[in-house]
Amino acid sequence: MILNLKAYSAYRDSSVEWLGAVPAHWKVRRLKQVAILNPGKAEARALLEQDAPVTFLPMERVYADGRIGAIEYLPISSVWNGFTYFRRGDVIIAKITPCFENGKGACLDALPTEIGFGSTEFHVLRAGSSITARFLYRITTLPDFRRLGADAMSGAAGQQRVPESFLANFIAPLPPLPEQTAIVRFLDYVDWRIRRYVRAKQKLVKLLEEYKQALIYQAVTGKIDVRTGNPYPAYKDYGVEWLGKVPMHWEVLPGRAMFREINDRGHPDEQMLSVTITRGVLCQADLLVDGSRKDSSNEDKSNYKLVQPGDLVYNKMRAWQGAVGVSAYRGIVSPAYIVQRLRSAENLPRYMHFLLRTPLFTAEAERWSYGIASDQWSLRAKEFKCIYFSLPPLHEQTAIVRFLDAQTAKIDAAIAATRSEIELLREYRERLIADVVTGKVDVREVAARLLEEPAEEEAELEDLEETAEGEAADNEAAAETFSEEEDKP
Repeated sequence: MILNLKAYSAYRDSSVEWLGAVPAHWKVRRLKQVAILNPGKAEARALLEQDAPVTFLPMERVYADGRIGAIEYLPISSVWNGFTYFRRGDVIIAKITPCFENGKGACLDALPTEIGFGSTEFHVLRAGSSITARFLYRITTLPDFRRLGADAMSGAAGQQRVPESFLANFIAPLPPLPEQTAIVRFLDYVDWRIRRYVRAKQKLVKLLEEYKQALIYQAVTGKIDVRTGNPYPAYKDYGVEWLGKVPMHWEVLPGRAMFREINDRGHPDEQMLSVTITRGVLCQADLLVDGSRKDSSNEDKSNYKLVQPGDLVYNKMRAWQGAVGVSAYRGIVSPAYIVQRLRSAENLPRYMHFLLRTPLFTAEAERWSYGIASDQWSLRAKEFKCIYFSLPPLHEQTAIVRFLDAQTAKIDAAIAATRSEIELLREYRERLIADVVTGKVDVREVAARLLEEPAEEEAELEDLEETAEGEAADNEAAAETFSEEEDKP
Protein backbone atom coordinates (compact mmCIF):
# COMPACT_ATOMS: atom_id res chain seq x y z
CA MET A 1 0.00 0.00 0.00
CA ILE A 2 1.99 3.02 1.27
CA LEU A 3 5.17 2.24 3.15
CA ASN A 4 7.98 4.07 4.97
CA LEU A 5 5.89 6.83 6.48
CA LYS A 6 8.06 8.84 8.83
CA ALA A 7 7.39 10.25 12.27
CA TYR A 8 7.36 13.97 13.02
CA SER A 9 10.61 15.60 14.09
CA ALA A 10 9.44 16.62 17.56
CA TYR A 11 6.77 15.45 20.00
CA ARG A 12 5.35 16.48 23.35
CA ASP A 13 3.31 14.64 25.96
CA SER A 14 -0.43 15.17 25.48
CA SER A 15 -1.21 14.20 29.10
CA VAL A 16 -3.98 11.99 27.66
CA GLU A 17 -3.44 8.31 28.43
CA TRP A 18 -4.87 6.85 25.21
CA LEU A 19 -3.26 9.49 22.99
CA GLY A 20 0.27 9.58 24.33
CA ALA A 21 2.73 11.90 22.61
CA VAL A 22 1.59 14.22 19.82
CA PRO A 23 3.55 16.37 17.36
CA ALA A 24 4.98 19.35 19.21
CA HIS A 25 3.08 21.91 17.12
CA TRP A 26 -0.32 20.19 17.54
CA LYS A 27 -2.92 21.19 20.10
CA VAL A 28 -5.11 18.96 22.23
CA ARG A 29 -8.75 19.99 22.78
CA ARG A 30 -12.03 18.65 24.09
CA LEU A 31 -14.58 18.21 21.32
CA LYS A 32 -16.93 20.73 22.94
CA GLN A 33 -14.18 23.34 22.42
CA VAL A 34 -13.99 22.78 18.66
CA ALA A 35 -17.50 21.63 17.71
CA ILE A 36 -21.17 22.25 18.48
CA LEU A 37 -22.94 19.16 19.79
CA ASN A 38 -26.47 18.30 18.65
CA PRO A 39 -27.34 21.77 17.29
CA GLY A 40 -30.95 22.90 17.43
CA LYS A 41 -33.25 23.02 14.41
CA ALA A 42 -34.63 26.53 14.96
CA GLU A 43 -32.29 27.79 12.24
CA ALA A 44 -34.26 25.75 9.68
CA ARG A 45 -37.71 27.08 10.56
CA ALA A 46 -37.95 29.07 7.33
CA LEU A 47 -37.73 25.83 5.37
CA LEU A 48 -40.48 24.37 7.53
CA GLU A 49 -42.79 27.17 6.47
CA GLN A 50 -42.09 26.25 2.84
CA ASP A 51 -42.45 22.51 3.60
CA ALA A 52 -39.32 21.95 1.52
CA PRO A 53 -38.10 18.42 0.74
CA VAL A 54 -35.16 17.33 2.91
CA THR A 55 -32.85 14.35 3.08
CA PHE A 56 -33.89 11.58 5.46
CA LEU A 57 -31.30 9.10 6.79
CA PRO A 58 -32.47 6.04 8.73
CA MET A 59 -29.74 4.13 10.54
CA GLU A 60 -29.59 1.38 7.93
CA ARG A 61 -28.57 3.88 5.23
CA VAL A 62 -25.40 4.85 7.10
CA TYR A 63 -22.48 2.44 6.78
CA ALA A 64 -19.49 1.69 8.97
CA ASP A 65 -17.01 3.10 6.42
CA GLY A 66 -18.55 6.58 6.46
CA ARG A 67 -20.66 6.37 3.31
CA ILE A 68 -24.41 6.55 2.97
CA GLY A 69 -26.78 4.51 0.83
CA ALA A 70 -29.69 5.46 -1.38
CA ILE A 71 -31.00 8.93 -0.59
CA GLU A 72 -34.61 9.40 0.49
CA TYR A 73 -36.38 12.77 0.35
CA LEU A 74 -39.34 13.68 2.55
CA PRO A 75 -41.32 16.87 3.19
CA ILE A 76 -39.77 18.65 6.13
CA SER A 77 -43.14 18.77 7.93
CA SER A 78 -43.22 14.96 8.09
CA VAL A 79 -39.89 14.69 9.92
CA TRP A 80 -39.67 17.96 11.86
CA ASN A 81 -40.78 16.31 15.07
CA GLY A 82 -39.34 13.07 16.39
CA PHE A 83 -36.13 12.89 14.36
CA THR A 84 -32.54 14.11 14.60
CA TYR A 85 -31.74 17.37 12.78
CA PHE A 86 -28.51 18.05 10.87
CA ARG A 87 -27.29 20.16 7.98
CA ARG A 88 -24.75 19.84 5.19
CA GLY A 89 -21.24 19.57 6.62
CA ASP A 90 -22.25 18.09 9.96
CA VAL A 91 -20.87 14.82 11.31
CA ILE A 92 -23.29 12.16 12.53
CA ILE A 93 -22.44 9.28 14.87
CA ALA A 94 -24.63 6.38 15.92
CA LYS A 95 -25.07 6.48 19.68
CA ILE A 96 -26.82 3.16 20.34
CA THR A 97 -25.15 -0.22 20.73
CA PRO A 98 -23.96 -2.05 18.62
CA CYS A 99 -24.11 0.58 15.86
CA PHE A 100 -21.71 2.85 17.75
CA GLU A 101 -19.13 0.10 18.30
CA ASN A 102 -19.49 -0.97 14.65
CA GLY A 103 -18.51 2.51 13.54
CA LYS A 104 -21.70 3.79 11.93
CA GLY A 105 -21.31 7.46 11.15
CA ALA A 106 -20.58 9.90 8.34
CA CYS A 107 -19.41 13.36 7.37
CA LEU A 108 -22.33 14.96 5.55
CA ASP A 109 -20.30 17.32 3.40
CA ALA A 110 -22.07 15.99 0.30
CA LEU A 111 -25.60 16.05 1.72
CA PRO A 112 -27.84 16.68 -1.32
CA THR A 113 -30.14 19.09 0.54
CA GLU A 114 -29.17 21.97 2.77
CA ILE A 115 -30.58 20.24 5.83
CA GLY A 116 -31.75 16.77 6.73
CA PHE A 117 -33.21 14.58 9.43
CA GLY A 118 -32.46 11.06 10.51
CA SER A 119 -32.72 8.40 13.16
CA THR A 120 -33.08 9.55 16.76
CA GLU A 121 -30.11 7.29 17.50
CA PHE A 122 -27.63 9.75 15.97
CA HIS A 123 -25.47 12.33 17.73
CA VAL A 124 -24.56 15.36 15.59
CA LEU A 125 -21.27 17.25 15.66
CA ARG A 126 -20.83 20.56 13.84
CA ALA A 127 -17.24 21.63 13.21
CA GLY A 128 -16.11 25.02 14.46
CA SER A 129 -13.51 27.32 12.92
CA SER A 130 -10.48 25.40 14.23
CA ILE A 131 -11.36 22.00 12.77
CA THR A 132 -12.57 20.71 9.42
CA ALA A 133 -15.66 18.53 9.30
CA ARG A 134 -13.84 15.70 7.58
CA PHE A 135 -11.03 15.65 10.14
CA LEU A 136 -13.65 15.75 12.90
CA TYR A 137 -15.27 12.70 11.36
CA ARG A 138 -11.92 10.89 11.28
CA ILE A 139 -11.54 11.47 15.01
CA THR A 140 -14.84 9.66 15.59
CA THR A 141 -13.51 6.62 13.69
CA LEU A 142 -10.56 6.10 16.03
CA PRO A 143 -10.62 2.71 17.83
CA ASP A 144 -9.95 4.45 21.16
CA PHE A 145 -12.89 6.80 20.57
CA ARG A 146 -15.14 3.76 20.05
CA ARG A 147 -13.66 1.86 22.99
CA LEU A 148 -13.95 4.72 25.45
CA GLY A 149 -17.43 5.61 24.17
CA ALA A 150 -18.59 2.03 24.69
CA ASP A 151 -17.25 2.15 28.26
CA ALA A 152 -19.24 5.35 28.88
CA MET A 153 -22.56 3.91 27.67
CA SER A 154 -25.56 3.79 29.92
CA GLY A 155 -29.02 2.25 29.72
CA ALA A 156 -30.66 -1.15 29.77
CA ALA A 157 -28.94 -4.12 28.16
CA GLY A 158 -29.30 -4.03 24.39
CA GLN A 159 -30.41 -0.38 24.52
CA GLN A 160 -27.26 1.27 25.82
CA ARG A 161 -26.28 4.63 24.37
CA VAL A 162 -23.28 6.93 24.35
CA PRO A 163 -24.15 10.08 26.32
CA GLU A 164 -23.57 13.54 24.88
CA SER A 165 -21.27 14.26 27.81
CA PHE A 166 -18.78 11.70 26.50
CA LEU A 167 -18.57 13.51 23.16
CA ALA A 168 -18.29 16.88 24.85
CA ASN A 169 -15.36 15.87 27.04
CA PHE A 170 -13.49 13.59 24.66
CA ILE A 171 -9.96 14.97 24.29
CA ALA A 172 -8.73 14.83 20.70
CA PRO A 173 -5.59 15.85 18.77
CA LEU A 174 -5.87 19.07 16.78
CA PRO A 175 -3.30 19.77 14.04
CA PRO A 176 -3.29 23.07 12.12
CA LEU A 177 -6.01 23.39 9.48
CA PRO A 178 -3.73 22.86 6.44
CA GLU A 179 -2.42 19.71 8.07
CA GLN A 180 -5.94 18.46 8.75
CA THR A 181 -6.67 18.87 5.05
CA ALA A 182 -3.53 16.90 4.13
CA ILE A 183 -4.41 14.11 6.55
CA VAL A 184 -7.93 13.80 5.18
CA ARG A 185 -6.64 13.81 1.60
CA PHE A 186 -4.23 10.99 2.42
CA LEU A 187 -6.84 8.91 4.24
CA ASP A 188 -9.41 9.40 1.49
CA TYR A 189 -6.86 8.08 -0.99
CA VAL A 190 -6.09 5.05 1.19
CA ASP A 191 -9.79 4.35 1.66
CA TRP A 192 -10.37 4.47 -2.08
CA ARG A 193 -7.56 1.98 -2.72
CA ILE A 194 -8.65 -0.37 0.05
CA ARG A 195 -12.31 -0.30 -0.98
CA ARG A 196 -11.34 -1.19 -4.55
CA TYR A 197 -9.24 -4.12 -3.35
CA VAL A 198 -11.84 -5.34 -0.86
CA ARG A 199 -14.55 -5.09 -3.50
CA ALA A 200 -12.56 -7.39 -5.78
CA LYS A 201 -12.01 -9.88 -2.96
CA GLN A 202 -15.69 -9.80 -1.96
CA LYS A 203 -16.66 -10.57 -5.53
CA LEU A 204 -14.25 -13.50 -5.49
CA VAL A 205 -15.83 -14.83 -2.28
CA LYS A 206 -19.28 -14.48 -3.82
CA LEU A 207 -18.21 -16.36 -6.95
CA LEU A 208 -16.64 -19.15 -4.87
CA GLU A 209 -19.78 -19.48 -2.77
CA GLU A 210 -21.96 -19.59 -5.87
CA TYR A 211 -19.70 -22.21 -7.44
CA LYS A 212 -19.84 -24.29 -4.25
CA GLN A 213 -23.64 -24.17 -4.15
CA ALA A 214 -23.90 -25.04 -7.85
CA LEU A 215 -21.51 -27.97 -7.40
CA ILE A 216 -23.48 -29.31 -4.43
CA TYR A 217 -26.80 -28.98 -6.23
CA GLN A 218 -25.53 -30.68 -9.38
CA ALA A 219 -24.12 -33.57 -7.35
CA VAL A 220 -27.04 -34.22 -4.97
CA THR A 221 -29.69 -33.96 -7.69
CA GLY A 222 -27.78 -36.05 -10.24
CA LYS A 223 -27.07 -33.35 -12.81
CA ILE A 224 -23.55 -34.80 -12.93
CA ASP A 225 -22.19 -38.22 -12.04
CA VAL A 226 -19.39 -37.34 -9.63
CA ARG A 227 -17.58 -40.59 -10.49
CA THR A 228 -17.11 -39.54 -14.12
CA GLY A 229 -17.76 -35.81 -14.16
CA ASN A 230 -20.38 -36.34 -16.88
CA PRO A 231 -24.19 -36.41 -16.86
CA TYR A 232 -25.96 -39.73 -16.27
CA PRO A 233 -27.10 -41.58 -19.40
CA ALA A 234 -30.85 -41.25 -18.75
CA TYR A 235 -33.09 -38.96 -16.70
CA LYS A 236 -36.70 -38.88 -15.59
CA ASP A 237 -38.99 -35.97 -14.72
CA TYR A 238 -40.93 -36.77 -11.55
CA GLY A 239 -42.76 -33.44 -11.61
CA VAL A 240 -40.84 -32.07 -8.62
CA GLU A 241 -39.86 -28.58 -9.68
CA TRP A 242 -37.05 -27.92 -7.22
CA LEU A 243 -35.30 -31.19 -8.15
CA GLY A 244 -35.82 -31.01 -11.91
CA LYS A 245 -35.02 -34.15 -13.88
CA VAL A 246 -33.13 -36.81 -11.90
CA PRO A 247 -31.26 -39.95 -13.03
CA MET A 248 -33.62 -42.69 -14.19
CA HIS A 249 -32.44 -45.21 -11.57
CA TRP A 250 -32.78 -42.81 -8.62
CA GLU A 251 -35.82 -42.66 -6.39
CA VAL A 252 -37.84 -39.57 -5.57
CA LEU A 253 -39.69 -39.97 -2.27
CA PRO A 254 -41.77 -37.73 0.03
CA GLY A 255 -40.51 -36.81 3.46
CA ARG A 256 -43.01 -39.15 5.11
CA ALA A 257 -41.37 -42.15 3.42
CA MET A 258 -37.83 -41.14 4.37
CA PHE A 259 -38.11 -39.56 7.84
CA ARG A 260 -39.92 -40.07 11.11
CA GLU A 261 -40.37 -37.28 13.62
CA ILE A 262 -38.57 -37.65 16.96
CA ASN A 263 -39.98 -36.22 20.19
CA ASP A 264 -37.61 -37.69 22.77
CA ARG A 265 -37.72 -35.34 25.78
CA GLY A 266 -36.56 -35.32 29.37
CA HIS A 267 -32.77 -35.02 28.91
CA PRO A 268 -32.05 -31.63 30.51
CA ASP A 269 -28.37 -32.35 31.19
CA GLU A 270 -27.41 -32.75 27.53
CA GLN A 271 -25.53 -29.97 25.74
CA MET A 272 -27.57 -27.35 23.93
CA LEU A 273 -27.62 -27.30 20.12
CA SER A 274 -28.96 -24.77 17.65
CA VAL A 275 -29.45 -24.57 13.89
CA THR A 276 -27.65 -21.73 12.11
CA ILE A 277 -28.30 -20.44 8.62
CA THR A 278 -24.65 -20.46 7.59
CA ARG A 279 -23.36 -23.70 9.08
CA GLY A 280 -26.26 -25.93 10.07
CA VAL A 281 -26.37 -27.58 13.51
CA LEU A 282 -23.82 -26.32 16.03
CA CYS A 283 -23.18 -26.68 19.76
CA GLN A 284 -24.08 -23.79 22.03
CA ALA A 285 -20.46 -23.58 23.16
CA ASP A 286 -19.45 -22.69 19.58
CA LEU A 287 -21.86 -19.77 19.30
CA LEU A 288 -21.17 -16.24 20.48
CA VAL A 289 -23.69 -13.53 21.25
CA ASP A 290 -22.44 -9.94 21.61
CA GLY A 291 -18.92 -11.26 22.19
CA SER A 292 -19.79 -13.54 25.11
CA ARG A 293 -21.25 -17.00 25.43
CA LYS A 294 -24.92 -17.15 26.14
CA ASP A 295 -25.63 -18.63 29.55
CA SER A 296 -28.54 -21.06 29.43
CA SER A 297 -27.77 -22.76 32.73
CA ASN A 298 -30.87 -21.34 34.41
CA GLU A 299 -33.29 -22.39 31.67
CA ASP A 300 -35.73 -25.22 32.25
CA LYS A 301 -34.71 -27.72 29.59
CA SER A 302 -36.77 -30.69 30.72
CA ASN A 303 -39.07 -30.37 27.70
CA TYR A 304 -36.29 -29.91 25.14
CA LYS A 305 -35.92 -32.49 22.37
CA LEU A 306 -33.04 -34.95 22.19
CA VAL A 307 -30.98 -35.00 19.00
CA GLN A 308 -28.74 -37.90 18.01
CA PRO A 309 -25.86 -37.70 15.51
CA GLY A 310 -27.36 -38.10 12.05
CA ASP A 311 -30.72 -36.55 12.95
CA LEU A 312 -32.16 -33.80 10.77
CA VAL A 313 -33.01 -30.66 12.76
CA TYR A 314 -34.66 -27.49 11.57
CA ASN A 315 -35.95 -24.33 13.14
CA LYS A 316 -39.52 -24.39 11.89
CA MET A 317 -39.78 -20.58 12.02
CA ARG A 318 -36.61 -20.10 9.98
CA ALA A 319 -36.38 -23.13 7.71
CA TRP A 320 -37.40 -20.85 4.84
CA GLN A 321 -34.19 -18.89 5.51
CA GLY A 322 -31.98 -21.99 5.54
CA ALA A 323 -31.90 -22.86 9.26
CA VAL A 324 -31.75 -26.62 8.66
CA GLY A 325 -29.07 -29.29 8.87
CA VAL A 326 -28.09 -32.80 9.91
CA SER A 327 -26.47 -32.90 13.34
CA ALA A 328 -23.03 -34.34 13.98
CA TYR A 329 -23.67 -34.03 17.74
CA ARG A 330 -25.78 -35.46 20.51
CA GLY A 331 -27.64 -32.76 22.38
CA ILE A 332 -30.97 -31.04 22.92
CA VAL A 333 -32.87 -28.32 21.07
CA SER A 334 -35.82 -26.06 21.79
CA PRO A 335 -39.28 -27.70 21.79
CA ALA A 336 -40.06 -25.40 18.86
CA TYR A 337 -37.46 -27.13 16.69
CA ILE A 338 -38.36 -30.16 14.56
CA VAL A 339 -36.24 -33.32 14.79
CA GLN A 340 -36.48 -35.91 12.02
CA ARG A 341 -34.64 -39.25 11.75
CA LEU A 342 -34.00 -41.24 8.59
CA ARG A 343 -36.04 -44.43 8.50
CA SER A 344 -33.49 -46.54 6.65
CA ALA A 345 -29.78 -47.19 7.06
CA GLU A 346 -29.65 -47.17 3.27
CA ASN A 347 -29.84 -43.38 3.42
CA LEU A 348 -26.76 -41.39 4.43
CA PRO A 349 -27.34 -38.43 6.77
CA ARG A 350 -24.41 -36.59 5.20
CA TYR A 351 -25.95 -36.84 1.73
CA MET A 352 -29.21 -35.45 3.12
CA HIS A 353 -27.30 -32.63 4.81
CA PHE A 354 -25.89 -31.49 1.48
CA LEU A 355 -29.28 -31.82 -0.23
CA LEU A 356 -31.18 -29.92 2.46
CA ARG A 357 -28.74 -27.03 2.57
CA THR A 358 -29.09 -26.05 -1.08
CA PRO A 359 -30.77 -22.70 -1.86
CA LEU A 360 -33.39 -24.51 -3.94
CA PHE A 361 -34.44 -26.63 -0.96
CA THR A 362 -34.64 -23.45 1.11
CA ALA A 363 -37.02 -22.04 -1.51
CA GLU A 364 -39.05 -25.26 -1.35
CA ALA A 365 -39.20 -24.98 2.45
CA GLU A 366 -40.52 -21.45 2.03
CA ARG A 367 -43.18 -22.71 -0.38
CA TRP A 368 -44.42 -25.22 2.20
CA SER A 369 -44.17 -22.87 5.20
CA TYR A 370 -47.44 -21.77 6.75
CA GLY A 371 -48.32 -18.32 8.09
CA ILE A 372 -49.81 -14.95 7.23
CA ALA A 373 -46.52 -13.01 7.35
CA SER A 374 -42.85 -13.87 6.84
CA ASP A 375 -42.03 -13.42 10.52
CA GLN A 376 -44.71 -16.02 11.31
CA TRP A 377 -43.98 -18.58 8.59
CA SER A 378 -43.58 -22.07 9.99
CA LEU A 379 -42.55 -25.31 8.28
CA ARG A 380 -44.61 -27.73 10.32
CA ALA A 381 -43.84 -31.45 10.47
CA LYS A 382 -46.96 -32.34 8.46
CA GLU A 383 -45.88 -30.05 5.61
CA PHE A 384 -42.31 -31.37 5.73
CA LYS A 385 -43.72 -34.84 5.06
CA CYS A 386 -45.06 -33.60 1.73
CA ILE A 387 -41.71 -32.38 0.37
CA TYR A 388 -40.10 -34.73 -2.15
CA PHE A 389 -36.41 -35.64 -2.09
CA SER A 390 -34.07 -37.30 -4.57
CA LEU A 391 -32.45 -40.54 -3.37
CA PRO A 392 -29.64 -42.30 -5.25
CA PRO A 393 -28.49 -45.86 -4.40
CA LEU A 394 -26.32 -46.12 -1.29
CA HIS A 395 -23.02 -46.56 -3.15
CA GLU A 396 -23.72 -43.40 -5.15
CA GLN A 397 -24.64 -41.48 -2.01
CA THR A 398 -21.26 -42.52 -0.62
CA ALA A 399 -19.47 -41.34 -3.76
CA ILE A 400 -21.34 -38.03 -3.73
CA VAL A 401 -20.49 -37.39 -0.06
CA ARG A 402 -16.80 -38.17 -0.58
CA PHE A 403 -16.66 -35.95 -3.65
CA LEU A 404 -18.44 -33.01 -1.99
CA ASP A 405 -16.47 -33.28 1.26
CA ALA A 406 -13.23 -33.05 -0.72
CA GLN A 407 -14.32 -30.31 -3.12
CA THR A 408 -16.11 -28.11 -0.59
CA ALA A 409 -13.10 -28.33 1.75
CA LYS A 410 -10.94 -26.83 -1.01
CA ILE A 411 -13.48 -24.12 -1.78
CA ASP A 412 -13.98 -23.32 1.91
CA ALA A 413 -10.22 -22.99 2.35
CA ALA A 414 -10.05 -20.54 -0.56
CA ILE A 415 -12.96 -18.54 0.84
CA ALA A 416 -11.39 -18.47 4.32
CA ALA A 417 -8.04 -17.31 2.90
CA THR A 418 -9.74 -14.54 0.91
CA ARG A 419 -11.76 -13.39 3.90
CA SER A 420 -8.58 -13.39 5.98
CA GLU A 421 -6.97 -11.08 3.41
CA ILE A 422 -9.95 -8.74 3.65
CA GLU A 423 -9.83 -8.73 7.44
CA LEU A 424 -6.08 -8.09 7.52
CA LEU A 425 -6.48 -5.19 5.12
CA ARG A 426 -9.27 -3.72 7.26
CA GLU A 427 -7.07 -4.04 10.34
CA TYR A 428 -4.27 -2.32 8.45
CA ARG A 429 -6.64 0.49 7.48
CA GLU A 430 -7.77 0.94 11.09
CA ARG A 431 -4.21 1.05 12.43
CA LEU A 432 -3.11 3.44 9.69
CA ILE A 433 -5.99 5.84 10.34
CA ALA A 434 -5.19 5.83 14.06
CA ASP A 435 -1.50 6.48 13.45
CA VAL A 436 -2.18 9.32 11.00
CA VAL A 437 -4.95 11.07 12.94
CA THR A 438 -3.00 10.93 16.20
CA GLY A 439 0.25 12.15 14.61
CA LYS A 440 2.35 9.00 14.94
CA VAL A 441 3.30 9.40 11.28
CA ASP A 442 3.63 12.46 9.06
CA VAL A 443 1.75 12.24 5.75
CA ARG A 444 2.04 15.86 4.58
CA GLU A 445 4.62 15.22 1.86
CA VAL A 446 2.90 12.05 0.66
CA ALA A 447 -0.50 13.79 0.53
CA ALA A 448 0.92 16.59 -1.59
CA ARG A 449 2.08 14.08 -4.22
CA LEU A 450 -1.14 12.10 -4.50
CA LEU A 451 -3.06 12.21 -7.74
CA GLU A 452 -6.80 12.62 -7.88
CA GLU A 453 -8.54 9.26 -8.29
CA PRO A 454 -11.11 8.91 -11.10
CA ALA A 455 -14.81 8.85 -10.25
CA GLU A 456 -16.32 5.38 -10.06
CA GLU A 457 -20.00 6.00 -9.78
CA GLU A 458 -21.16 2.54 -10.87
CA ALA A 459 -18.44 0.74 -8.94
CA GLU A 460 -19.08 2.82 -5.86
CA LEU A 461 -22.76 1.89 -5.99
CA GLU A 462 -21.85 -1.79 -6.15
CA ASP A 463 -19.42 -1.22 -3.31
CA LEU A 464 -22.15 0.33 -1.16
CA GLU A 465 -24.40 -2.68 -1.80
CA GLU A 466 -21.57 -5.04 -0.86
CA THR A 467 -20.83 -2.95 2.24
CA ALA A 468 -24.42 -3.44 3.36
CA GLU A 469 -24.20 -7.16 2.65
CA GLY A 470 -20.93 -7.33 4.55
CA GLU A 471 -22.38 -5.60 7.59
CA ALA A 472 -25.33 -7.96 7.51
CA ALA A 473 -22.98 -10.91 7.36
CA ASP A 474 -20.93 -9.53 10.26
CA ASN A 475 -24.06 -9.43 12.40
CA GLU A 476 -25.48 -12.75 11.20
CA ALA A 477 -24.02 -14.78 14.06
CA ALA A 478 -26.00 -12.74 16.57
CA ALA A 479 -29.12 -12.83 14.42
CA GLU A 480 -29.09 -16.57 13.78
CA THR A 481 -27.98 -17.91 17.13
CA PHE A 482 -30.27 -19.05 19.86
CA SER A 483 -33.82 -17.95 19.20
CA GLU A 484 -35.59 -20.29 21.58
CA GLU A 485 -37.28 -17.47 23.44
CA GLU A 486 -39.01 -16.18 20.33
CA ASP A 487 -39.66 -19.72 19.07
CA LYS A 488 -41.24 -21.17 22.19
CA PRO A 489 -44.92 -22.01 21.69
